[in-house]
Amino acid sequence: MSGALPREILVAEGARQIRDGDLVIVGTGLPLLAATLAQRTHAPDAKLVIESGVIFPKVVPTPVSVVDPRLMHGASRHGSLFEALGGLVQRGLVRTGFLGGAQVDEFANINSTWVSGKRLPGSGGANDIASHCSQVVILTNHEKRRFPARCDYVTSPGFLGGPGERAKVGLGPLHVKVVTDLCVMEASDSALVVTALMPGATAEAVLENTGFVPKFRDVLDIVVPPDPEELRLLREEIDPACVYFPERKSR
Repeated sequence: MSGALPREILVAEGARQIRDGDLVIVGTGLPLLAATLAQRTHAPDAKLVIESGVIFPKVVPTPVSVVDPRLMHGASRHGSLFEALGGLVQRGLVRTGFLGGAQVDEFANINSTWVSGKRLPGSGGANDIASHCSQVVILTNHEKRRFPARCDYVTSPGFLGGPGERAKVGLGPLHVKVVTDLCVMEASDSALVVTALMPGATAEAVLENTGFVPKFRDVLDIVVPPDPEELRLLREEIDPACVYFPERKSR
């Protein structure tokens, strides 16, 4: 089994944010791969909720949308968006939500609506997830345009303008972890702090590719790459057709 690709390490680190027994809301893409990997390794009793209303599925390779039948395999219920967001997320029953977006600013606010005059897909259930889950995990490539000091538009609230702002508008506590192909950043009520680097990445590379100047924890961890069994699962069982890892085809 050859060495892990940067995005495979990203997915493995995303999987580590899920605890056994957690309720987790995910969409398709890298978050779904991370959740599935967690279920097949350290968190076999983690339960997945899909925004479209699929409850507790046993996912088979490799869904490409939230209405893909492969995402519905073995589900306890084929419900509705209202049931997923209103019945579970808004009641505070889902601990971890995976999100993405066009922009993530230094206070972990997310923009998936409007960038430089261009309309994007928008929230879906992202605002509900950021408002009501106690942990949000963001998996994304690390590019300066994705990490401005302030979002052009706040679709999903992180810490708004800074410490204490969530509480002022009636939102509960939140821990955010951003996992990129360069580093891991975290925050619980303030600006994002770099806490770990990906193997081979440097603090200089993080600074060069971030639109704000992040703080760095005094001692930085190095993210542990997926072990051979995790790589085998990703490559042979979870995404064997390289739907989300096309770079593997060139190897």
